[in-house]
Amino acid sequence: MQDTPTPPTLPLDHAPAHEAMALTKGGQVAHIVLDGQVYTLRITRAGKLILTK
Repeated sequence: MQDTPTPPTLPLDHAPAHEAMALTKGGQVAHIVLDGQVYTLRITRAGKLILTK
């Protein structure tokens, strides 16, 4: 019998949660705009997230 993976826990403040792969549409990069400034969200080969301006 296989163990069912435990889903990640969400922060207690109930902030919206988004899948990184959905933001990048399956790629490695997404652009996020805040107050006219463009930020780049990158998924590294190691599976880490980097957000840069």
